[in-house]
Amino acid sequence: GYRVSLQGNFFGRNHKYVTFPVYNPRKHIKLDPPLNLQSNATASKCQIWWSVWNVPWYLVEILQYEVQYKEYSMSWEIALNKTLSSSLPQIEIEATELRSGIAYVARVRCKVSEHENSYHSQWSEWSQTTVFQRADLPKLSEKILNTTMQLLFIPLSFGTLLYLFWNCKLSSSCFLTLGQQVSPALTFPRQLLSFSHSIVCTMGISR
Repeated sequence: GYRVSLQGNFFGRNHKYVTFPVYNPRKHIKLDPPLNLQSNATASKCQIWWSVWNVPWYLVEILQYEVQYKEYSMSWEIALNKTLSSSLPQIEIEATELRSGIAYVARVRCKVSEHENSYHSQWSEWSQTTVFQRADLPKLSEKILNTTMQLLFIPLSFGTLLYLFWNCKLSSSCFLTLGQQVSPALTFPRQLLSFSHSIVCTMGISR
């Protein structure tokens, strides 16, 4: 630790003030802001990643990040904040949190994790920003049509097979029934022929 004091000449007299009796630099860290902030947005999520600069290697793995994002036309005062639990310099934002067709802007800052006892720091300044926009979702009509066709394909196929099977069975039954009903009538021409022959014979005898 260090002993920090302030000494100066005030109104013609020398004064000395002890600012910090014991000052430990590792408890008063302020890091440089992250840099190289980049983003990539799809229809399902937005990925944002960055890098850190001028940070000792023993602090890199215990850093804590805070990402702030908002609609491009809005003020930072109403921006959304996400504090990462991991020290990895990246984040994914679900598409459900973003409005379609709207441009967003994001920035990030860092500090030593609050769970770390050996070091303590305040938040760094905010990084430069990155702009992203969620990719358009498939057209609703096409999506509904595809879903509907998938849902109706199996029952329609089953219904068609059932209809064909029932129709064939019904046709066979009708054919057998009609055959049974028509078969007695098939003897009618023979009876009519015999009756005609009798009439002819009778007329021949009468002559």
